[in-house]
Amino acid sequence: MKKLSAAVLAAATLALTFTSAAHAETNPKCPSGVTQMGATKYIKSGSATVASVKQFKGCNKNWGYIYVWDSWKSGHRNFTASVAITRGDGSIDENSGARGQQEVWSLGANTLQFCTSAIGFVDGGHYGQTEERC
Repeated sequence: MKKLSAAVLAAATLALTFTSAAHAETNPKCPSGVTQMGATKYIKSGSATVASVKQFKGCNKNWGYIYVWDSWKSGHRNFTASVAITRGDGSIDENSGARGQQEVWSLGANTLQFCTSAIGFVDGGHYGQTEERC
């Protein structure tokens, strides 16, 4: 019975390893930390997930964040990912990563007093936008 329990526990641990978040977002420009605003937007190409887009607040600014998934990156090495914070009035604060850069933070936007969303882009016409948060 103990062998079966250990095997079940090991299988459950392995399953959680592959289904949980692959990493924790750490904003290098906001050392005191950030808090996610709203839901994550998933950028898809057919049934494949290309990237995740999120909006954060911290250090008195709004931040956009994009993470290109390992599964998509493995077949698309020469891509550029960009992310921005956008307001309803059309203003936008964007930042692009280097070729092949998997994780990109937007420039910090002084927009906490406005309704904003994060929008992410990956070469090839892949994009997604989080819902607007006020």
